[in-house]
Amino acid sequence: MPQLNPGPWFFIMLISWLTLSFILQPKILTHISTNTPTNKPNKPLTTHPTPWNWPWT
Repeated sequence: MPQLNPGPWFFIMLISWLTLSFILQPKILTHISTNTPTNKPNKPLTTHPTPWNWPWT
């Protein structure tokens, strides 16, 4: 059965993972985000939401 022959597909998968691991991953990890996260002060919730008014009740 040709589906069980891993010859050509295993080589393609191996080359793809090596490319991702050694070439693309270091470039992605060195990327610096332009929007740095900031801490927001915790404010207590002072307003209570109003319940939904269903039109058919």
